[in-house]
Amino acid sequence: MANITVAGTGYVGLVSGACLADFGNNVICVDNNIEKIKKIENGIIPIFEPGLDDVVKRNKQAGRLSFTTDMADAVKKSEVIFIAVGTPPAEDGSADLQYVESVAREVAAAMNGYKVIVDKSTVPVGTARKVSAWIKDSLKKAGKEDIGFDVVSNPEFLREGSAVQDFTHPDRVVIGAESVKAKDLMKDVYRALYINETPYIETNLETAEMIKYASNSFLAVKITFINEVANLCEKIGADVQAVAKAMGRDGRIGGKFLHPGPGYGGSCFPKDTRAMARIGRDAGSPLSIVETTIKANENQKTLMVSKIREAVTGSKDGRLDRKIIAVCGLAFKPNTDDMRESPAITIIRGLAEAGAEIRACDPAALEEAEWRLKDLGDTLKLCDSEYEAIKDADALVLMTEWNQYRSLDLDRVKELLKKPVFIDLRNIYPRSQLESKGFYYTGVGV
Repeated sequence: MANITVAGTGYVGLVSGACLADFGNNVICVDNNIEKIKKIENGIIPIFEPGLDDVVKRNKQAGRLSFTTDMADAVKKSEVIFIAVGTPPAEDGSADLQYVESVAREVAAAMNGYKVIVDKSTVPVGTARKVSAWIKDSLKKAGKEDIGFDVVSNPEFLREGSAVQDFTHPDRVVIGAESVKAKDLMKDVYRALYINETPYIETNLETAEMIKYASNSFLAVKITFINEVANLCEKIGADVQAVAKAMGRDGRIGGKFLHPGPGYGGSCFPKDTRAMARIGRDAGSPLSIVETTIKANENQKTLMVSKIREAVTGSKDGRLDRKIIAVCGLAFKPNTDDMRESPAITIIRGLAEAGAEIRACDPAALEEAEWRLKDLGDTLKLCDSEYEAIKDADALVLMTEWNQYRSLDLDRVKELLKKPVFIDLRNIYPRSQLESKGFYYTGVGV
């Protein structure tokens, strides 16, 4: 059991803090947002993540998990401090480390003995060295140079929608550290996983930082590759689903992330690929595959707008004036309310520019959509259900593969639509099934 502080109660911080407490550690989650802390204390979880509310509630009741705005007090009570604050992209694509630096210096100001400071946020290679320098500088200014510490890189590999499962049953735990003492403390933190024989990757700081970016960049490349294969399949009469299935049977390739669609989004892949590309350029070793992936992913989103326009008007450039398009799904993936870099944003804006009126629905992301797309005004109507969005629409666009959209009442859908145009950007429904019911079906690569 370890005494831990987690700085930041965003997506990574709150999931990490709650799950670390579930491992038997004593965890204090710190945030400078007083209202957020009050809400969490009252059982209101600020993010949509299945199962997280139960983990928080269970560990609060057990006395292992608490929340505060007092960083100094939390640091003094802890041996290990996780930095889990945001690293938003700067204008040049690099990660903005201002919040990481602020927390590092705040931790240093409160240090009353040896501490292990852990970079949990996704940060560029070299950040752990910077954190160490910031802490040393702050300790020196405070006259506390004799206090020892270690900085560890411990990247997260959480998928939104399954983050609790990912944290408690990870494929691996990566620990970048340079002292035996720090490594031993980290093993104590993750003892529950160590006992379960979870693979541990122990390496230096730079390697640990690179593992995160390399992993996410590779997955982004894989998604983009199958999307481009899908586009080619449409041109030559091949079926991308059969192609992907056969590819996935090859043990060297694997079937995960071989699902064509409107492009990747979310808080990780877009940001991490851009940061990875920037790291390569700065080091004089450009990553041309990653650079191309970024461009191809944006192109995929735009291509979907042309696909929809063609399905509705018969022309890729056809105007959508006085047309109503129903969009089912706004979050970048199911089981989350996160719309950051969601393909839905680009596609809806593209449809609006072409003259369409959009009616959109999503089980979790309507609140976020209100402010992300508020500039569209009356062009966009947010609906409480898929059938409300579909009523009298000229076409249905299935954007996000929520479970409830996998089992639509197709007879009802056809009756509600003004025209039976079904555009399935996730290839959920077989073309034969839809066409047998009289729909004009459009998929991706099928």
